[in-house]
Amino acid sequence: MEQELGIRFPADFREIVDAYGSVEINGQLYLEHPAPHPLRSLGESIKGDLEMWREEDMAEFLPAPAGAGPGELMPVASAMTGEWIFLRVPDEPSSPWRVVVQEFDSPAWTLHEMTFGDWLLAYLEGQDVTVCSRNLAPDGPFYEPLT
Repeated sequence: MEQELGIRFPADFREIVDAYGSVEINGQLYLEHPAPHPLRSLGESIKGDLEMWREEDMAEFLPAPAGAGPGELMPVASAMTGEWIFLRVPDEPSSPWRVVVQEFDSPAWTLHEMTFGDWLLAYLEGQDVTVCSRNLAPDGPFYEPLT
């Protein structure tokens, strides 16, 4: 998938999806693995999501174009509460990847100046990183494999 898109996902993102596969976190956040799967494939999801986010009426809701080029946004996860999670492709190879969360029911988006791993940890800790788990996981974080 990385070869087809012409990018290499950040190491922390790859480590997380390799360790957990396609999962639903806290009954809210959907994260898919890039390996081919009969029902869930991050590669197929990204292709469809890129197509959707490139449509004129959807592109206006993002701070940058959806895509794999420098400064563009790569959709990697979604939430049942309506948010979409993007990785912002760095402008320079040595620059860090960042997380952008778009609130699907509004034109609002937030750039989080942190890596995906740091963003996910903040989410799991119940911090407000645009997607918030406090009310969905009162007994602590949990996940289930997506089948």
